[in-house]
Amino acid sequence: MNKKIAWITDTAALLDESFIQKHNIHVLPLNIVFAEGAFRETVDMTHDEFYDKLRVAKDHPKTSQPTIGEMVVLYEDLKANGYDCAVAIHVSSDLSGTYHSSQTASQMANFKVYSIDSKIGSFPMVKMIEVGKELIEKGHNVEDVVEHINKMTENSELSFIPSSLNQLHKSGRVSGTKAFLSNLLNIKVVISFDNGKVVMKEKVRADKKAKKYVTDLLRDDMKKADIPEVAVINCNNTKDAESWRDELLQEFPKLKVLVIPLSACVGVHAGEGTTGLSWVRY
Repeated sequence: MNKKIAWITDTAALLDESFIQKHNIHVLPLNIVFAEGAFRETVDMTHDEFYDKLRVAKDHPKTSQPTIGEMVVLYEDLKANGYDCAVAIHVSSDLSGTYHSSQTASQMANFKVYSIDSKIGSFPMVKMIEVGKELIEKGHNVEDVVEHINKMTENSELSFIPSSLNQLHKSGRVSGTKAFLSNLLNIKVVISFDNGKVVMKEKVRADKKAKKYVTDLLRDDMKKADIPEVAVINCNNTKDAESWRDELLQEFPKLKVLVIPLSACVGVHAGEGTTGLSWVRY
């Protein structure tokens, strides 16, 4: 007898509504905390509203994870609706406590949840859900599927170029002096995920060199692995993202290149205008 399995993620994946409806995904919203209170991403404010608010905010907003209470309620509802278990794919545990809260809430609700630390965010989380659901539909058992998704976390890449270091300074990630000098000298940094941690990969002069560095990372991976799909990720910067997409398609005409927005929680720290690339090796 096939198990009835629920699929859960958080807004770090930033699934579009059609994907959520098609695959029946349960999404726990991350929170952006402004001076006047917390707003649930995609629920209490749109992305346009978030960036409008960010531009005029006197105090820099913070981010927070969904509460354990929200998770317990969701798990209890799933159990009451006949689900046998759930697979929950969450943003890197080095950035948020969502993954660990999921494990705790599972025990509190007495409901089996296979919690997965994606060790990343955005596009790879979407692919983990897509691949996982496809394997279940083909008849694989849930334990094997979870093992496969955990292997995907080791083959996922995401690198981005903050538009400036101002937001990182406001978030306490870099000093005011570094932010000032970076803006003065037009220094760009490349930030990547490395086994769940966010690390500075490179520091170069000008956007063009930063984009070349990230594109070179993709080129190198394409020589060693099958990469059928790449996402150009961005924080409210569709114009530059589409331009980067067109450049990639000129060089790799058979490559599927998507343009997708990043979570507003990334926008809090990296700033409006940020762009980058993300892919999964197969």
